[in-house]
Amino acid sequence: MNSSIRNLFVVFVLLFGVLVAFTSRWTVFEDKDLRTNSLNNRDVIRASRVPRGKILAADGTVLARSRSVKSRDTGNRYYQRVYPQGSLYAATVGFSDQSLGQQAGLEKSQNEFLSGKAVKLATAVDRLIQGDQRGDDVRTTLQPSVMKAAVQGLNGRAGSVVALEPSTGKVLAMVTVPSFDPDKLIADGDTYRKTLKNGALLSRATQFPYVPGSTFKVVTTAAALDSGRYTPDSIVDGSNNQVFSSVPLGNFGGEDPGQITVRQALVQSVNGAFGNIAVDLGGRRLQSAMEKFGFDQRPPLDLPEGEIRRSGIVRKDELIPAYSKYVDLARTGIGQDKLGVTPLQMAMVVSAVANDGKLMKPHLVDRVTDPDGRVQEDVEPQLYKQSMKASTAASLREMMGKVVDEGTGNLANLGTGVTVGGKTGTAELGNPAAGVNNLWFIGFAPVQNPKVAVAVIVEKSPGQGGQVAAPIARSVIQAALDAGAGR
Repeated sequence: MNSSIRNLFVVFVLLFGVLVAFTSRWTVFEDKDLRTNSLNNRDVIRASRVPRGKILAADGTVLARSRSVKSRDTGNRYYQRVYPQGSLYAATVGFSDQSLGQQAGLEKSQNEFLSGKAVKLATAVDRLIQGDQRGDDVRTTLQPSVMKAAVQGLNGRAGSVVALEPSTGKVLAMVTVPSFDPDKLIADGDTYRKTLKNGALLSRATQFPYVPGSTFKVVTTAAALDSGRYTPDSIVDGSNNQVFSSVPLGNFGGEDPGQITVRQALVQSVNGAFGNIAVDLGGRRLQSAMEKFGFDQRPPLDLPEGEIRRSGIVRKDELIPAYSKYVDLARTGIGQDKLGVTPLQMAMVVSAVANDGKLMKPHLVDRVTDPDGRVQEDVEPQLYKQSMKASTAASLREMMGKVVDEGTGNLANLGTGVTVGGKTGTAELGNPAAGVNNLWFIGFAPVQNPKVAVAVIVEKSPGQGGQVAAPIARSVIQAALDAGAGR
């Protein structure tokens, strides 16, 4: 009899333990996973009953707010999100809607603040006393004038622009074209989706993998100078049609400069020279340099993880290292082969060059305040990686300044006495004879004391990066300087 009771007791204890374990799993250990699961609409439904906080641009321009509306079905009032700036900020701000049961962008990543759930003690006490449930306001780093300059520069062409403040990591602009209107998405749902162009609901700045073309030569140059094997005056063979991986590598326009310096190779964007440099450095050195810029890792931007792609060398949808046997090292060194990068990643590359080799953590949120103006969170600049030696960064700034003054990036010149440094890129897409490429420019200004770093890509366009992307970068850089970037 005692044995039976004991066995029954053990069974009940085990069952109770299982109950505690599973309850703790969802309420304690995997609470965040449950709350952020795309199938869990509880937070979105709750948000319809509580006014979410505003999302603001750096100058206070309202990017998202809540309004009270009356339900046609029940007559009850609820709160609905409104996006006064339309499609301009959509890829970054995102959307939040009960009927769609979805959130995206900052609306999702900052939901704890916007919904009023993440509060400091003083704010929590006030809300308890007053019974006032309101979300916190999120002020971003985005500058409206810089955003407008970017979208005007793209002028309806598919592509993206990312502008960073090198010393702090603030995102001054993050533009993607085509985009979508969050208000129309909320109002029309599936009907509106059918009218959108392919990929319009995604952020080209953080989710699209592009071949970087010659802009990647900045990474190859950084690896070369940091290795100690090269200086800007080292001589390399830039001859046309040198054979790498059993295939001739041509220079742009068939130019054949022969023996040139590393500086000349970057200014003139000589493929043969960078093919030799990459092969000489080897895959492990190049891979190490890439990782110091953040390649192969998800950038630490304050957007949902699912909306940020890792950049690197891609084979069968998987990232592989530069020392893999599947990598054509020479063509990787010039920014071709299997490379897939986001505009955000290339903006981070040029930002590190501009900031003495220090890559700051990029961020969109500047601060969070409660409805009474008390600061809930104030984002401070953080060092993400030391991408290269300060001396290497200084040499690169001087060389990239010559790219704009004397080389392929001359259309990025401001003509105001403010010097610009940069690198053009013309990434080939399939058949070179078609003359349609992805056109890049990455740059910074002023060269002596950089305040802004920018990456521009225009998709599937005729011409070269220096002709098409560089003028866009010039406008964005000027707008950022006028807005007081770096002060």
